[in-house]
Amino acid sequence: MPAFSLAEMAISQLRARTKPSGGKYKLFRKKKLRELGRLPSLTKLGGIRRKIIRARGSNRKFRLFGCDTANLYDPKTKKYEQAKIKTITGNPANRHFIRRNIITKGAIIETEKGKARVTSRPGQDGMVNAVLIG
Repeated sequence: MPAFSLAEMAISQLRARTKPSGGKYKLFRKKKLRELGRLPSLTKLGGIRRKIIRARGSNRKFRLFGCDTANLYDPKTKKYEQAKIKTITGNPANRHFIRRNIITKGAIIETEKGKARVTSRPGQDGMVNAVLIG
């Protein structure tokens, strides 16, 4: 049996093989190049680490692997400013991301200015945009 890692396997965004009822769909074709996915970037709290990736149609995505500042929007003053991120206090995507300090869209971050909710997708946008809450 050949040894392989997760990075060598094709990550597919194809429809699931099982129906909602638990039955199986009949397999009808191979995976297509257009259905390939990538491993999540899991943006961590730390120094800025960014990588440019070619996407479909020669577009570019900026994968963000590490970040310590956020573009913060204050709804009261209606102004933006950069703020340093202290820690991640909540994450609806996965409760284990809080301990690992992983930033995703919807995560609650503690900044110098107060608590904020992340509104961007750091793994695809290459930056952390957030809105101050309470």
